[in-house]
Amino acid sequence: MTFLQNGRTNKKNRQSNVWHVGQYVRLSKEDGDKPESDSIQNQQRIISKHIEYMEQQGEQIASVKVYSDDGYAGGSLNRPAFQQMMRAVEAGEINCVIFKDLSRLGRNYPELGKLMEDYFPQKGVRVISVLNNLDSLKSPETYCSAIVSFSNIVNDDYIRQLSIKIKSTLDMKRNSGEFIGNYAPYGYVKSLDDKNLWLIDEEAAEVVKKIFRLTVEGMGPYQIAKRLMEEKVEKPSYYQATRQRGNYQTMCDFETPYNWTGGSVVRILERPEYMGDTVNFRSHKESYKDKKAVKNNSDEILVFQDTHEPIIDRRTWYMVQELRKTVRRVDTNGEGSLLTGKLYCADCGGKMHYRRSTTRAARDWRGIPNGGTERTSAGFNCGTYNSSRKQYKQVCFSHSIKEDTVKQLILETIRYALKSVRMDEAAFIKNMRSASEVRDKGEVKKLKADFSKKKKRFADLDLLIKKVYEDNAMGKLPDRRYEMLSSDYEKEQQELEISMQEIREKLAQFEDDTDRTEEFLSLVRKYTDIQELTPAIVNEFVDKVMVHKIEEIDGERVQEIEIFLNYIGKVELPVQELSEEEMAAEEKKRKRRAYSRAYLKEYRKKHRPEIRRVIEGAREADKQKQIAEAEASADGLLHTDGTEQVAAMVAGENKIIVESSLPTKEEVKAKYGR
Repeated sequence: MTFLQNGRTNKKNRQSNVWHVGQYVRLSKEDGDKPESDSIQNQQRIISKHIEYMEQQGEQIASVKVYSDDGYAGGSLNRPAFQQMMRAVEAGEINCVIFKDLSRLGRNYPELGKLMEDYFPQKGVRVISVLNNLDSLKSPETYCSAIVSFSNIVNDDYIRQLSIKIKSTLDMKRNSGEFIGNYAPYGYVKSLDDKNLWLIDEEAAEVVKKIFRLTVEGMGPYQIAKRLMEEKVEKPSYYQATRQRGNYQTMCDFETPYNWTGGSVVRILERPEYMGDTVNFRSHKESYKDKKAVKNNSDEILVFQDTHEPIIDRRTWYMVQELRKTVRRVDTNGEGSLLTGKLYCADCGGKMHYRRSTTRAARDWRGIPNGGTERTSAGFNCGTYNSSRKQYKQVCFSHSIKEDTVKQLILETIRYALKSVRMDEAAFIKNMRSASEVRDKGEVKKLKADFSKKKKRFADLDLLIKKVYEDNAMGKLPDRRYEMLSSDYEKEQQELEISMQEIREKLAQFEDDTDRTEEFLSLVRKYTDIQELTPAIVNEFVDKVMVHKIEEIDGERVQEIEIFLNYIGKVELPVQELSEEEMAAEEKKRKRRAYSRAYLKEYRKKHRPEIRRVIEGAREADKQKQIAEAEASADGLLHTDGTEQVAAMVAGENKIIVESSLPTKEEVKAKYGR
């Protein structure tokens, strides 16, 4: 449940005889035609009289605050005033909650049961339902009796019946071709005179037209998103939020106004509304309690043509669907790596992501396919870098490294450690303990600095939470904006608490367990010789592997890898001493590699215009062929039953799944003229 911020019990509230009261009242839109007995004012009147009665009985009421949700249904606990009251409970600001009857608190039995039977008792909060004659302090037996459960069940049944009635009403509107959404899609606005009439929003419509035009020209969704970002076009959620439309004001990330994604572009391209159609029954929910929508099949979807002014002509929309209907499925089968979870980026600290070996089209020195195939090497990349690229920004670096290279280094490190122990156990122990002491001091200093930084941020968040609370109470900050900010701050505090606890545990481990060399010796004695890595050996020996970014030194690509073994920490392989002859041979190889790189670079530079002409020519030919086929298909679709075709496209039934295949030598020759 959303109101559960943490598991701490407020013992102070539990023992208090001084009551800080939260007075909760609620009236939903569906209750709007009910008599005065259920009005907000009447609920407050009933609760106020009960508070007067409590004072007459000698109870000390220190403060009373009213939390009012006017126009919110009881089926969900995600109501502004209710959530504000829950935050006050979390902060220990109120220790008594009073409401007129159980139905005002909510009508969702499972959530209401958890709230009253678990959450409030855990927080030491007194609960009073006036008309139900329930008081968790004065009559705990009654409070926990079957009356509460029965009342909740009745309320839950009420909301189920209400859901059926609302669904029937909405279905009637859908079947008649009405759009029942709260706001029009990006590119349109609802008319102020007629909520069922959509008017074109010229500024956003131009962006929609541009997206369709670029798609017809051969650009993909992610390429289009990147261009819109570069041109600083406001993303749909930011555009709508800054114009106070829909619920985007609380959902939008205002820090990234131009952060378009490929998914945003795809959703625009797939909406038939842009050619003037209304589409109803796209999805359904299995239960009124179910928040997840299930997509409908095409025979369950209703399409009503020409219900509003189009932004895109019908032929262009059909053409775009034809261009995008082929989905290439890439073979992702293959075994995982036994090193997964062990490799970390040395720069950002993030985990390295595994990249499987795949078969791809072989290319010649120009980068043009030659009709053959080749296997790529399995390896690892920085996860932070990979994730940032999806957002069209670079954070950290690739840190790419082959899996076989890391395996070989780990195997050599383990074998070196085993050999060192067997050759001179005493010297090995002395060296490891000496290195461990130096390393631990540095690590402890680093952990303490990190802890201080997180502690300061935690305190700053307390001040921020207090500030937004005060701004909201004074009317300077809207409720929805307050909910979003306070939720983000509280979530960050929870993450900081977890992180600080982990640091405390690490510091305690350094104090209690400064020398674990003996445990490593016990592990070594289990093995006589290790010829290859297995999952068991990796898990027993390897703590972590830190991968640094590739550097270029004297024309050579160099990458540092740090290997940390369990119990003893970082182990460095001894530098191999080379003879003069070996050094001369290595230098000769280095010069040969440098000469080859320089020669190939110049050769490619000389032939680059020709290479670019061949590749771009082949791409343009492919593009024109696809566009011609899409135009022909679109012309054919214009003369068929459009509603059935559109419904199939909305349901995704027009998609053609094909297996990714590699070009043959004949296809390469035809495409590139070779």
